[in-house]
Amino acid sequence: MGVEPENTLRSFRRAERAGLDAVELDLHLSADGALVVMHDAEVDRTTDGTGPIAGHTLERLRALDAGRGERVPLFEEVLEAVDCPIQAEIKDVAAARALAEVVRARGLTGRVEVSSFHDEAVAETARLLPGVRTVLIASRWGGDIAERALAVGAATLALNIRRLTLETVERARAAELDLIGWVVNTPEHWRLVRAFGLDGATTDFPPEDPGARRSQQPQV
Repeated sequence: MGVEPENTLRSFRRAERAGLDAVELDLHLSADGALVVMHDAEVDRTTDGTGPIAGHTLERLRALDAGRGERVPLFEEVLEAVDCPIQAEIKDVAAARALAEVVRARGLTGRVEVSSFHDEAVAETARLLPGVRTVLIASRWGGDIAERALAVGAATLALNIRRLTLETVERARAAELDLIGWVVNTPEHWRLVRAFGLDGATTDFPPEDPGARRSQQPQV
């Protein structure tokens, strides 16, 4: 989103061309049950429309401009547009079930990693899709964050880099969890990624863009 319209096919293709390890996207259900790609629950910030995604049919969502003439994509369209792995963030259990149907139908267990801030959505994904890697995301957390991840079957924690501490890193390692930092856009945060020995980081800037910290060699 630092260089292209957020959550669009254009942005995902840019990330893949830049050589990033994966693309991360966000999924919601439209009023008629389509699995659409957008971060917010409302369309206001990233399109020329207004109102909640859940209040729009797919046809109405497709009529919106998501930036530079891009349209709100379906998850299935992203699968066709890029070949790299995908981390799909789901907002609730209903989206988890819709995503599970697509993953099963297309045999995507090895390509799609599912993430969520919501413990119940991660747990539902683990139940519906045995073998799919899941990620528990947190912006703020307590000392039980590693235990929470294990309880819902997550293999990875994705934590706010601005609040990450060595104590949390050590707890994640003791629980044999992978650890990702987000969102890593500054030299200071890239230094933290290296100092903590994280397994990955998300960034808004692909390395081919002048706005990225090219010397930091960011990866997603």
